[in-house]
Amino acid sequence: MALIELAGLEKSFHNRKTGDTQVLRGIDLAIEEGQTVCVVGESGCGKTTLGKILAGLQGYTGGTYTYRGQEVATLKGKLWKQYRTDVQMIHQNPYESLNPTQMVFDIISAPIKHHRKIRDFAVLYQEVVRLLEMVGLTPVDDFIDKYPVNLSGGQRQRVSIARILCMNPKFIVVDEATSMIDTSLRISLLATLKRIQEELKVAYLYITHDLALGRYFAWGQRLAVMYLGEVIELGPTGDVVEDPHHPYTKAILSAGSIATDNSYDLKGVDIPSFQHIPSGCSLSPRCPEMIPGVCNVVKPPLHTTSPGRCVACHLYAAEGPRTTEGPRSTENLGTTEGQRSTENPRTGQGRNA
Repeated sequence: MALIELAGLEKSFHNRKTGDTQVLRGIDLAIEEGQTVCVVGESGCGKTTLGKILAGLQGYTGGTYTYRGQEVATLKGKLWKQYRTDVQMIHQNPYESLNPTQMVFDIISAPIKHHRKIRDFAVLYQEVVRLLEMVGLTPVDDFIDKYPVNLSGGQRQRVSIARILCMNPKFIVVDEATSMIDTSLRISLLATLKRIQEELKVAYLYITHDLALGRYFAWGQRLAVMYLGEVIELGPTGDVVEDPHHPYTKAILSAGSIATDNSYDLKGVDIPSFQHIPSGCSLSPRCPEMIPGVCNVVKPPLHTTSPGRCVACHLYAAEGPRTTEGPRSTENLGTTEGQRSTENPRTGQGRNA
């Protein structure tokens, strides 16, 4: 059983003038204990909304979201409290996520006193010291009595991480946690998060628009590519980066100059709005490989192309995309009927695992 599992997850926002706008459109995803899934995509594609839902900060309007096999929307009482303790979020802006009137000790000790009921000052102090050492804020005496205004962006983010770790979380949403930190410090902070994962077996949903950082943080793990509120490609990070299937994945990898030999450009730079999503494949107006009568008419599901890999593209449909002239040949479409995997594309594991 997966730690986190989404099936057909949807999220809509209501506007009095324009009506409902759907920003998450059938997300299927699973995250195992101790696993990292990196979600990449352009700004405005729904990444942060997905992260907030998984962290319990927003509700969802369709589909299912289960934590340890239980539907999150139905959790109450002790089960809801346990979920909110187990699932935490590192926010993007370290300059707004910390109380400027509290010292570092108070910022970290307050949730410990409230949730873990530690009242003895000596025990509380040692626990705060342990957490500061875990996130690399050493020597501790240089930080424990400082206010956030006296800390750099990277140091503030480490304090935020220490505050989260005091809850003994099982799953952490990391939302662009290094985007407002100096470039020279980003890898150091991500290395700290990876070390924490090794020590505590915590799972991550890592949200980023920076493919280089996503590749580094989720190497050996899994990468999901989002476009207009949908996961359009999912698989092991190395496989997706080195052999992208979806035209959109090829384009963003080419733009970032990551593991591509040739440039790959989409048609036009304008991204459709959520109020006017194209019919069929939402990328079809921009896709250089668009098949008329198919891509602009039929919405492609996530096709399993190989063990651990799936892509929402008609070019990789096992039966071949259908046109008004009849079925298209499966030759060179990336998979055949005999190659269909029996594994669960959401988890990358066998369906009977």
